[in-house]
Amino acid sequence: QVQVVESGGGLVQAGGSLRLSCTASGLAFEDYAMGWFRQAPGKEREVVSCINWGSSRTYYANSVQGRFTISRDNAKNTVYLQMNNLKPEDTAIYYCARARWRLVFTTAAENFGDWGQGTQVTVSS
Repeated sequence: QVQVVESGGGLVQAGGSLRLSCTASGLAFEDYAMGWFRQAPGKEREVVSCINWGSSRTYYANSVQGRFTISRDNAKNTVYLQMNNLKPEDTAIYYCARARWRLVFTTAAENFGDWGQGTQVTVSS
């Protein structure tokens, strides 16, 4: 059974940084694209960033381009999201997820099958 666990959220002032981590077990981690999504209160879930299995392809939402960096360490079954220059509008629950299919790069939430429980990120102004 696949388990996805996020960590690293917290409270930070605007302009600060956080690094989220996501560990996935119970699967061939190195064969799957991974994604970070977020959901703010009263808003729909949105994609933040995705990375393919070999780290050769990444995607960033326009709202985080240039501030966030996604990376992964297949030896540790872990994907990271480095968030710099955080803004109050980045406040949300951040979720990590695994793509449903091996060797398929996707950014659509419906194409991700295993999700973590989420980690809260709060940015104060």
